[in-house]
Amino acid sequence: MSETSPKLRAELERIPTYKPGKPGKPAAAGGPVAYKLSSNENPYPPLPGVLESVSAAACDFNRYPDMACTGLMNELSDRFGVPLSDLATGTGSVGVAQQLIQATSGPGDEVIYAWRSFEAYPIITQISGASSVQVPLTAGDVHDLDAMADAITDRTRLVFVCNPNNPTGTAVRRAELERFLDRVPADVLVVLDEAYREFIRDPEVPDGVELYRKRANVCVLRTFSKAYGLAGLRVGFAIAHEPVAAALRKTAVPFGVSQLAQEAAIASLRAEDELLGRVGSLVCERTRVVDALRAQGWTVPETQANFVWLRLGESTVPFAQACEEHGVVIRPFPGEGVRVTVGEAEANDIFLKVAEAFRREL
Repeated sequence: MSETSPKLRAELERIPTYKPGKPGKPAAAGGPVAYKLSSNENPYPPLPGVLESVSAAACDFNRYPDMACTGLMNELSDRFGVPLSDLATGTGSVGVAQQLIQATSGPGDEVIYAWRSFEAYPIITQISGASSVQVPLTAGDVHDLDAMADAITDRTRLVFVCNPNNPTGTAVRRAELERFLDRVPADVLVVLDEAYREFIRDPEVPDGVELYRKRANVCVLRTFSKAYGLAGLRVGFAIAHEPVAAALRKTAVPFGVSQLAQEAAIASLRAEDELLGRVGSLVCERTRVVDALRAQGWTVPETQANFVWLRLGESTVPFAQACEEHGVVIRPFPGEGVRVTVGEAEANDIFLKVAEAFRREL
């Protein structure tokens, strides 16, 4: 057999591998229960009606799913008051984000986003052959929209605004976002990544769908993975004006969204009252966690998501290890900080005890 390997793109050598949140582990004999607070998942079980819908759909998974996601698209059209032509679905919002870059950007083009922000942005940008332009967050861990606007050149094709931002939880408000949008050229697509939209309680943080209605170059990303609790089924969607939405449908992986995912998403949308109650409970728990951390002396950015961010610098990995030793798995970004999902009260209590003890030792 020849020792020569098939030629692969040289760019792949420079592309980082996406790092998922570390999974929880079954409790060892006599050891602590391992709670997973590393992936911003919803700790609640599926909403009412979801399991029944999925079970019924499972009887037909020898067949291909509806590639057009007809039922889900109709449901989303009614829910958001947008035409079907302005909708597109994909394998989670990250799948749709990759389709957006494929539709807009290639070698020689630039994609702008804040940093640190969603870990997938640099990966999907490099896969397309485009160049990343990373704009540092402000000292308060918020998007520096003025600097992002200054970074736009004639090579810029797309700008991501993660709102609320992952992993810091911070959000940009209406006035500053609209001022930024006024500065963006009409031929540059602005993607408002709103994966955590349901957890926002600040009335000054705008709903991206309102901005899309007024601006042809705004696209909104949403997902069923977070608040709706369908992380394992991979279904997200975009709301964008027809030319962009049509491009998304062209770049979608055929049959990418399973029928199980489609039916689960429809049932979840129809259980919105229950959803809002669960989200409300998580927001209350978020307030409790943030207040406790600040009382311990931590500096915690205002979060509008279902997680909190602690800047720990070189103490990041030791802190994450201490949490794991006590039974909670969190998401460290070595040298920077940790992102901790707001989960079950029991898990949050363990995390807060570890944080308090760690703080005393700093």
